Amino acid sequence: MANRQEVVLRVPALSEFLRVARVTASGLSTRIGFSLDEVDDLRLALDELCFAVIGKGDENATLTLTYAVEDQSLTIHGETTAPVEDGLVLNELSGQILTALVDEHSLWENQGTCNFSLTKRQVIGGGQ
Repeated sequence: MANRQEVVLRVPALSEFLRVARVTASGLSTRIGFSLDEVDDLRLALDELCFAVIGKGDENATLTLTYAVEDQSLTIHGETTAPVEDGLVLNELSGQILTALVDEHSLWENQGTCNFSLTKRQVIGGGQ
């Protein structure tokens, strides 16, 4: 794969639809050669950030995920208008988990939307 390709997924902002988000991330990351451990790390990180932006969920809101696939990395940007009851923050444990699982991550609010971004790069010569 010589250049960047994007896949956009839009699902209801409900936890029961996050499986679709994880399956999409798994498929794209295995396509570029991630190890099983790297795929699992990515799925866990995606769960943490999706739950952070959708909270308890909102059947009237959507979660839009943009997966940017490059030669040895996958970046996922998530955005939703689902309201977050206690503000958009990660607890300390979630932050530590994300730092251990992915290369970059961020979480922010912007004009009524809740957003996140994560990047996972393939470990060359490591993994399974």
